[in-house]
Amino acid sequence: MRVSPSLLHRRWFPVLLVLLMLVVPQALAQAVPAPQTMIPSPPQLAAKSWFLMDADSGRVLVEHNADERLPPASLTKLMTAYLVERELHRGNITMDDLVQVSENAWRTGGSKMFIEVDTQVPIHELLHGIIIASGNDASVAVAEHLAGGEAPFADLMNQHATRLGMHNTNYANATGLPHPEQYSSARDLSLLAQHIINDYPEHYAVYAEKYFTYNDIRQPNRNRLLWRDPAVDGLKTGWTTEAGYGLVASAKRDGMRLISAVMGTESEESRAQETQKLLSYGFRYFETLKLYEQGAVLNTPRIWGGEKNELRVGVDDDVQMTVPRARNDQLTARLDIRADIEAPIQAGDNVGVMEVRLGDEVVGERPLVALESIEEGGLFKRLFDQVRRFFSNLIAGWFD
Repeated sequence: MRVSPSLLHRRWFPVLLVLLMLVVPQALAQAVPAPQTMIPSPPQLAAKSWFLMDADSGRVLVEHNADERLPPASLTKLMTAYLVERELHRGNITMDDLVQVSENAWRTGGSKMFIEVDTQVPIHELLHGIIIASGNDASVAVAEHLAGGEAPFADLMNQHATRLGMHNTNYANATGLPHPEQYSSARDLSLLAQHIINDYPEHYAVYAEKYFTYNDIRQPNRNRLLWRDPAVDGLKTGWTTEAGYGLVASAKRDGMRLISAVMGTESEESRAQETQKLLSYGFRYFETLKLYEQGAVLNTPRIWGGEKNELRVGVDDDVQMTVPRARNDQLTARLDIRADIEAPIQAGDNVGVMEVRLGDEVVGERPLVALESIEEGGLFKRLFDQVRRFFSNLIAGWFD
């Protein structure tokens, strides 16, 4: 009897269907990747440029036109304040030093601290006036005190901008008043804020103060986020007609500190709202982890010809990495230590590199350094090590 193809299909179709139900799910299960933390695209802001970074690890989380050269307005005063803090830290001036107010400083237009001509004002008052009240008069007064005038002070500002790696910044004055040769970028201003926070932490609390009173005039800090978000503790606002409204801010939550820079918004409210978007995004989707502490011994490689046979190797600063939340188990570190280390060696000498990966992505590198000094051993020890080293290299060569 001849069986029609349609009948054959009807007979075997249920069997094929069962086989497919058994085989296909298994194949699909093998093809579907393991679940990962889902991170949305960064927020788009109503601004000309913006930048978000972790203050400790330095990892950039968000950037848009971050290297565009824009007029910084009063964000310029971050460098003015930084140089005052640097001089205080180095002991060249003290908080109680008196600054003579010139007519030039007194006449400076724009925002003011309201210092009076021919009076003497302590450095600590002027520093508060620069940071909180954004006083142009105070900025010119310290420029004249520290460098003899605004022009030489601007030259100092540019020298330090170069030292800090601010490649898209040029200063022409200490105030931020409009000047065709004065510009900066969101990345550069964030980098400067990082140095303000980390280099001179003893002065950073000023940036969080909400009010400043001088000459019986009480002025509020223009950073609205100080009132809205308890995590925000700095840094500085700026505005001119040419620059628009800008804000460099920093906030710290659960041990993680972020720095943001937003330039070229349309209003005071806009710069606060757009900055809040950046900070909220960073805190919600990222975390900063301390992997190794400064001075922790990470390896003890062989050292030849020394008083000791092993050298303690580690990092000369805390190693912190910023990663997407819930992916810390994918972090790995690889130590690439220099072969054939010889004595003498001094503590702090570079002996290799540590590479940190998040999955297949390299997220950071740190130098490996000697954590101790080891002098040369005696003559017999050096000769004995030479023999051992020869045979060690010879045996190793057989297995290459």
